[in-house]
Amino acid sequence: MSRKPELKGRAARLARLFPVGRANQAARTPFVLLVVLLLGSGLIGLLVLNSALSEGSFKLDDLQKQTKSLTDEEQALQRDIDAYSAPDALQRRARELGMVPGGDPAFLGSDGTVKGVPSTAALRATSQPPAPEAIGTPSAAGPTPAASAPVTAQASPPVTTPAPGLTPVTTPTTTPGR
Repeated sequence: MSRKPELKGRAARLARLFPVGRANQAARTPFVLLVVLLLGSGLIGLLVLNSALSEGSFKLDDLQKQTKSLTDEEQALQRDIDAYSAPDALQRRARELGMVPGGDPAFLGSDGTVKGVPSTAALRATSQPPAPEAIGTPSAAGPTPAASAPVTAQASPPVTTPAPGLTPVTTPTTTPGR
């Protein structure tokens, strides 16, 4: 039979503080349960965090694909805009609408005098007139020549709609002091 060594002095006093046998195991049980509970909750927390990161990664991937798709669409639309804005495309579309190159403009001086002689626009040499909805509703009076009425710097030019096949003559104005 095994015999426990006897403790003397300070060691004996310390040994009395700790329970021996069944009581020692009973005191360890809550501690072991606490450690197991903490480890289990940590593991579950890591699994939840990992799944949340994976879900965020999938969302990020989807958003990156959508961004790439939208960027490609934007670039295609910009190419279309550039193609429609090219000078030769604008000229072709203007001719299809029945527009012709304008003539020489006249300018108003700061004192109200007309500088230069406006010329009429070149007429289009085609047999069919442009569609009325393309140029607006023609007025009964037709276009008003710019030099037919005295013009002052304060007066605004009358707005008229051209007859089919004609382009209105515009006279850019200058403001006094420029």
